[in-house]
Amino acid sequence: MRIRVLGCSGGIGGSLRTTALLVDDDILVDAGTGVGDLPLESLARIDHIFVSHSHLDHVTSIPFLVDTVCWMRAAPIVVYGIKDTLDILRAHLFNWKVWPDFTQIPDGDNPFMVYREIAEGQTVEIGGRRITAVPANHTVPAVGYLLDSGRASLAYSGDTTANDAFWTVVNEAANLRYLIIETAFSNKEREIAVASKHLCPDMLARELAKMRARPEVFITHLKPGEGALTMKEVSEAAGRWRPRMLENNQEFTL
Repeated sequence: MRIRVLGCSGGIGGSLRTTALLVDDDILVDAGTGVGDLPLESLARIDHIFVSHSHLDHVTSIPFLVDTVCWMRAAPIVVYGIKDTLDILRAHLFNWKVWPDFTQIPDGDNPFMVYREIAEGQTVEIGGRRITAVPANHTVPAVGYLLDSGRASLAYSGDTTANDAFWTVVNEAANLRYLIIETAFSNKEREIAVASKHLCPDMLARELAKMRARPEVFITHLKPGEGALTMKEVSEAAGRWRPRMLENNQEFTL
């Protein structure tokens, strides 16, 4: 299993792209602005999209992707998410007002896109690759994902604040090799982090202390213009876990 980072920023500007991970050639985990950098032939190969939650920085490319490649495909793109997330996409995005409902185009029996509801803790297996929805704690219903090739696994927190249930899953993953965890704000913006259910470096350190495993740790969702400060604070607060900043086009092999 090969995982390529298409976007990992908490915003846009210059080379910054919002969250999206490409698994091999056919699966997306979240679909932020980084998806738009893929060439057309790569976009057409994406069959599955696993959505962590409904916020725009994680779903913004889904409407454009489906609209762009639907005419090139013989089967619909499958969008996976927990019920609450899919209900929000139905009501507020693919609703004919913000964007057409591609689950009804060309018609309900032959759609360009379908929803597939999954539950927290449920595993979807696609070609030997196991993708499990894991707990997240955010301002809207949300999950993270555990990606497992059988040989090794990667845990992706999604957007979350303090979350004991996530660490239960992480600590039970015997083959965990990588952890991607958000830290959206610097310590000086702790109040915003708490209100918006994100992490800051001091909060991250307390969360990592719950982890028994020793994976390589990567920090995602840094706010534009604050990456250097936040990573400095991450090193000061959580340096014993040797966290590194996640970068666009970084690749992981499981």
